[in-house]
Amino acid sequence: MSEQPKSGDVYTHGHHESVLRSHTSRTAANSAAYLIPHLSHGLTVLDVGSGPGTITADFARLVAPGEVLGLDMSPDVVAAATALAAAQHLDNLSFDTGDIYALEFPDDSFDVVHAHQVLQHLSDPVAALREMRRVAKPGGIVAVRDADFHGMSWYPELPELDEWMALYQQVARHNQAEPDAGRRLIHWAQEAGFTEVAPSSANWLYATPQQRDWLAGVWADRVVGSAFAEQAVAYGLADTSTLARISASWRKWGASHDGWFLMPNGEIIARA
Repeated sequence: MSEQPKSGDVYTHGHHESVLRSHTSRTAANSAAYLIPHLSHGLTVLDVGSGPGTITADFARLVAPGEVLGLDMSPDVVAAATALAAAQHLDNLSFDTGDIYALEFPDDSFDVVHAHQVLQHLSDPVAALREMRRVAKPGGIVAVRDADFHGMSWYPELPELDEWMALYQQVARHNQAEPDAGRRLIHWAQEAGFTEVAPSSANWLYATPQQRDWLAGVWADRVVGSAFAEQAVAYGLADTSTLARISASWRKWGASHDGWFLMPNGEIIARA
């Protein structure tokens, strides 16, 4: 079964190897470039939904000797991230389990509160943003970045990839999540009480042979082996033969000599 956060929300992706393969490829440079100009030595940072900690580790280097804390719902993922911090000798970095809806910190605790690809998986992203705002210092930053699934585009236009998109939307929405989160970030931030919100966007593009092979492998494996696959079958939205056919189409896309896949991300810098 897929793991669930303390809040009871269902994490659509789970922690299958294919998911962690994707998450460990993320760095501050390729996933939080919009935030980097706002980071300086001595700041304190809370990274909510930090996963394997690769982005969080970059934050620790950028704000040292400022303290950085990464929170995740999975004890196993927290253990792996803690090992990463130790291996990289980042003494100002630590990880712990936590619930984004009930952060166990006093008001006004951090200079920066960050969440990457987290709000799209939540049943109540506005409540999460209110809690992130609560623990940010006055004048501090709440920084959020989320993909927008319906904004994704690809070539060749394989019908099974359209089927994948429709299925992903169904599974995520069955989990009361919002896969098209990127376009909603300003609205959610305003609902959470922020009055100063600076929006931006950035893409992940997969169009070289190496990039296509990597992305195709990640999703071909995820479609048949991750919590997403388990949920699609359990909810009666797909059977294993359908998932196998979609997986094969991902590999077909990855082998194309002219393939293109664009993933747009919404970003906001909100001032507490």
